[in-house]
Amino acid sequence: MAKKNEEVKFSELTKEELHLKLQENQDKLFKLKFQNTTAPLKNPREIRTTRRVIARALTFLRQKGVSA
Repeated sequence: MAKKNEEVKFSELTKEELHLKLQENQDKLFKLKFQNTTAPLKNPREIRTTRRVIARALTFLRQKGVSA
C-alpha cells in the first residue's frame, strides 16, 4: 500500500520538484555507499531503496518529457 502512495506522490510532483528529489537521493546514495565502505550499514537495504527512488524519479521525469 505504501508503494502505491509513493507512486501517486511522484506523479503529482512538478518537474522542478522531481529534479530536486532526484538530486537529494543521488546525494543520499553517495553518502550511503561511502558509509558502507568505511563501516557496514545497520540497514544495507537502504541503498537499494534509494536506488529505486532515483529510478522512479528518472522515470517520471522522462514521462514528463524532461531529460535528466
